[in-house]
Amino acid sequence: MADLPPVELHFRGTCPDCGVREVQLPAPLPAVGDDFDWLVRDYDGFRMFMLEELAARFPERKRWTPADLEVVLVEAMATLMDQLSDMADRVAAESYLETANRPETVRQLLQFIGFDAVTVARAKDQIDSALTGEAAIKALEDHWRSHPHAMEQARRAGPREIHTQKRMVTTDDYALRLREHPLVVQAHAWREWSGSWFTVRLAAIAWGNHQLDDQPVFPDDLKQLVGNFHEGVGLAAPNLDVSPSPSVRMIVRPYIDAFRMAGQEVVLQDPVYVGIYLSVSVKLAANFFQSEMRHAITQALGRGPSGFFEPGRFGFGEDLYASDVIEALMSLEGIEHVCLNRFKRIGGQHPDMAEVGFIVLDSLEVAACNNESGKPEMGYYRLTLHGGQKG
Repeated sequence: MADLPPVELHFRGTCPDCGVREVQLPAPLPAVGDDFDWLVRDYDGFRMFMLEELAARFPERKRWTPADLEVVLVEAMATLMDQLSDMADRVAAESYLETANRPETVRQLLQFIGFDAVTVARAKDQIDSALTGEAAIKALEDHWRSHPHAMEQARRAGPREIHTQKRMVTTDDYALRLREHPLVVQAHAWREWSGSWFTVRLAAIAWGNHQLDDQPVFPDDLKQLVGNFHEGVGLAAPNLDVSPSPSVRMIVRPYIDAFRMAGQEVVLQDPVYVGIYLSVSVKLAANFFQSEMRHAITQALGRGPSGFFEPGRFGFGEDLYASDVIEALMSLEGIEHVCLNRFKRIGGQHPDMAEVGFIVLDSLEVAACNNESGKPEMGYYRLTLHGGQKG
């Protein structure tokens, strides 16, 4: 630091006690000139600029060689400034999604615009669906380091999500967003005037055709899907390991409340399941066993994957056609002929529609044929086999 200037005390006039302190300040420093080229970013530019400054300040010197100490210092400083310039460029590039290169930065920038890269990676089987929290984030970033094209796909998909409506505003939004939940296979929404305001009503076909207030036992893979989904939308994962299990309504309702319009009343209700009664006669080829074919037909008409009555296959108010049932059975190898003897709704008041060929369903009705002895109201079928081999 510079020394402080001395203070002198001067007495002028007739009063011996009246003095004046005077300080002789040093001359002000000359203004610092700004002739630096701020576009210089590399070693060659920094080196040339400093050598030009030296030549301008010392015009009497006519020779500058690489062995001169001044040139060595200039080159050392140019190397350091080149490294700092590169570091500044890298830091600036990480601030923008288009130029960011680090996986953690790309993930955070995508999260800022509402794109959950972890959930998308789970859906594409890029990371283990069982991983959650920091472990899932680390797995995603490691995957992006080893597969740069996957990070590039997420970088391009993220901005498109800005134009995707996440909130439930219109009735279409309510149905679309609800169908994204793992426990909902179909949803239908409509507005209804309650007398004082409009109420949004949501009818949902739940997983396994369960009623919304049922408390089913969820398989482990479905528990994982539900937990990942709630975590992906910023909600606490429900505890599905307690006994008895929470109902489907208890799990889905917080999701609806988090994304519905404020002040909008939403009523969640079950669809109207229409039990279907089928009586089917099937003629088998001579070289097929009846027991095996009965099992194959049960699967074809069942509620499992690719089954004819798989939950969600039929939408709200979708008519049921006898030709579709016959087509599903005739596609099985070993079946030569199918006769649909009875095709009707459950209940004596409903006529047989086998000759008509279709059953008309209303707006909230959904065809069901669970074929469970304890729930005949949910539909059942009788199967008669002809031909084939016994056993």
